[in-house]
Amino acid sequence: MEQHEFDCRPQALSGRSAVAAVAGVLAAMGALVALTIWARAGTAALVPALDLTAGVIGWALSPVLLWRPVAGAAVLTALAALSPAATPPATLSALQVARRRPFPLAAAVAAAGIAAHAVQGLWRPSGGISYLWWLVLVAAAYGALTGWGATARARALLVASLRERAARAEAEQGRRVAEARMLERTRVAREMHDVLAHRLSLLATYAGALEYRPDSPPERLAHAAGVVRAGVHQALEELRQVIGLLREDDDGGQEGAGGRPQPALGDVPRLVEESRDAGELVRVRDGVQEPGALPAATARTAYRVVQEGLTNARKHATGRPVQVVLEGRPGERLVIDISNPLPRGAAGPPLTPGTGTGLVGLTERVHLAGGRLDHQVTAGGEFRLHAWLPWPA
Repeated sequence: MEQHEFDCRPQALSGRSAVAAVAGVLAAMGALVALTIWARAGTAALVPALDLTAGVIGWALSPVLLWRPVAGAAVLTALAALSPAATPPATLSALQVARRRPFPLAAAVAAAGIAAHAVQGLWRPSGGISYLWWLVLVAAAYGALTGWGATARARALLVASLRERAARAEAEQGRRVAEARMLERTRVAREMHDVLAHRLSLLATYAGALEYRPDSPPERLAHAAGVVRAGVHQALEELRQVIGLLREDDDGGQEGAGGRPQPALGDVPRLVEESRDAGELVRVRDGVQEPGALPAATARTAYRVVQEGLTNARKHATGRPVQVVLEGRPGERLVIDISNPLPRGAAGPPLTPGTGTGLVGLTERVHLAGGRLDHQVTAGGEFRLHAWLPWPA
């Protein structure tokens, strides 16, 4: 695991927290230094003066450990070799270094502290205990403080790592949500194109008849107007159902919003009849065996392929015959071939303007279903849409 330097400095605290931390360190060290000097009093006058000087310097340097633990530890360890009054801030420095610096550096500071106290014990022996036992106690104290600080550092690093992972996970979740929303919008746009482009092209055909044949019998005009009105209502209803459907989880072709089943291969005859009613010449050759065995998702994709082919023919080759061929059986492929001759010479504007992305979205839909879609203009002047979809046994 990579070693990170953990440095919790007072600058990262608020003003009151920093002042409170410094005040707490000064108060604790002041009390400990005072007790140490008082316990050592009663000997020669030179010794208490040295202890007082070392104690005041150590007490004043104690807050430095919050900013510069290693530099402060070096000075305090040197003072501990001269006077026991510097022992409290020196041992505190070992704890601070262990909490904020890697363990090898903390161990070096602890070893320096033990060596300093070994020097101190040689010329300032502690009464009532042998030098060896006193040195063992000092080493045990430094070991405990270093272990405590290292444990606190490891815990702080673990907490920081967990927080970083949580932040990354939250950011990743936000990215996934954004991607999911984008995919959902793309699906909505694709479904709206597939459903509404066909419906609106039918309406445009009837509206064109009303515009260019005003001399038609009143009953035919009334019929066309009724078809346009019903078609608009149905288009709005389909738009509402598509949006509602795409808010539900994909259930493999079950009934969607409003209880309306998804279109499938069995709905192609109805689709063809709608096109014929609008004046389109459509010939169908259906060679599909066991159409009920086709998976729902594949059947829905096949329906969209036929729908897009009829819509494009109505837009760009008005009045031209359209040939639809369906072939397939379980364990092989479902093949869809739609062709229509293109107008000769300069073609007029299409009945309904398109975005030019219908075939792009349809190609993606077929690829997602595991199939392939190609479209081309043949040498004979025909536009051909050819697709195949897998049909597992």
